[in-house]
Amino acid sequence: MPHFFIKSENLKDNIITIEDKENYNHMVKSLRAKRGEKILLIDENQIQYETVIKNITPNKIECFVEKSYKSERDLKFDLFLAQSPLRSDAQSFVVEKATELGVRSLIPVLTDNCALNKSVIEKKIDRWNKIMYEASKQCERAVIPKCEEVSSIEILYGSKRFDKVIAFCERNSTKTLKDFFIESPVLKGESLLVIIGPEGGFSEKEFGFFKENNIPMLTLGDLILRAETAVTVALGNIIYEFGNYYGKN
Repeated sequence: MPHFFIKSENLKDNIITIEDKENYNHMVKSLRAKRGEKILLIDENQIQYETVIKNITPNKIECFVEKSYKSERDLKFDLFLAQSPLRSDAQSFVVEKATELGVRSLIPVLTDNCALNKSVIEKKIDRWNKIMYEASKQCERAVIPKCEEVSSIEILYGSKRFDKVIAFCERNSTKTLKDFFIESPVLKGESLLVIIGPEGGFSEKEFGFFKENNIPMLTLGDLILRAETAVTVALGNIIYEFGNYYGKN
């Protein structure tokens, strides 16, 4: 079933009324929705509604709620990605896949070997947020992630926003992700910041920062991966190790 985000205020007497133009046009003009069709809706409280379209007028859609429940399509911990943006399609791929893999937000970071300068990144943030929104609908995310403003590794680490911080490095790595989970497992409800560098890798200065601040530098194996591949492999393995840890404990 198609999946759309709504506000809880749209619900009254078991009827959800959809009047915003974006959702209306997508349903009526793109999907050519008709009376009697089923549609999944989710509100800001992560409540999922299984509905059936009861009425379509020139400016609104009325959906009858058949069933509602708390959505489970979210991670049990807060996953944040600090990533050095790539050029064009590669970065769009990263944004889409990071959304599918459950990140709470993506934070573009300027690194010494970053492919884009700050002004270019800032102009692309709105577009990346739109990609995250559309990807969230496609994979039925319970929460819409966001792309934050441009930052730096130093500022993010100094903010103390995150319970744990790790960096994936193609060189200078000291342990595997499995080693990290054994020594310092990510607990339910905790926040984890994952740092992934540009195509050219981190600089010696950045490696030095990781060492000075005891930020674990983890390996993804013996193969050298493209930056966009590293993002999907890293996030996928984190989700696997989290589930594997709690499956045994």
